[in-house]
Amino acid sequence: MTAPPNMSRPQPGDGTVLAARGLTKVYRTGDVTVDALRGVDLDLQASELIILLGPSGSGKSTLLNILGGLDRPTGGQVVFLGEELTAFDDAALTRYRRDHVGFVFQFYNLIPSLTAEENVSLVTEIAKDPLAPADALGLVGLGERRRHFPAQLSGGEQQRVAIARAIAKRPDVLMCDEPTGALDSQTGILVLEAIERVNRELGTTTALITHNAVIADMADRVLSFADGTIADVRTNPHRRAARALDW
Repeated sequence: MTAPPNMSRPQPGDGTVLAARGLTKVYRTGDVTVDALRGVDLDLQASELIILLGPSGSGKSTLLNILGGLDRPTGGQVVFLGEELTAFDDAALTRYRRDHVGFVFQFYNLIPSLTAEENVSLVTEIAKDPLAPADALGLVGLGERRRHFPAQLSGGEQQRVAIARAIAKRPDVLMCDEPTGALDSQTGILVLEAIERVNRELGTTTALITHNAVIADMADRVLSFADGTIADVRTNPHRRAARALDW
């Protein structure tokens, strides 16, 4: 598989997990055209935590969906550990999502009739080398709540179950789209602490979308989006602990 001239392909051992070059995404509805992404270049490094910051409609979720294999770009390329995702067929993209990517969304999407442990087990039953569901829940601070049903858990606890479910298959990349968007600040901190711990202890490359600029302080890098482009990239000299954030 040969890279085009404008594609700086990550090489084995250079620490790059995901690389995007020249990504564009155009949505068309009748005569209306929306450019959601306008030539985005991005590298995600092993074990780093990045924050994608910006207003609604700036392209953050579109980018995350493409990197996670949920959507395809109109143009450009995505490479995952040397493999070109943008050349994958639907079956290969499904395997990529199943084996390598964990997703956490604003809404928890737990199955009400299953306990926390059973919700996590849905992922571990199809994973190649999963964590035990109880261990995944323990990692997010819910080991003692594993037999509770979603209705018996708070919103923050349900979100942490969703994180446990996402990381139980030991994904290479964790994609989080507004994971604290439906939570108050105190509960949101607990969720961010869970994400922080997963990133630190499992070494999971983590990309987190937020509107909240305060959360950016806990990242290695902050990518600010505007009008479908990365308008600014900032590297934090020191990551601030989630517990120290205040908003």
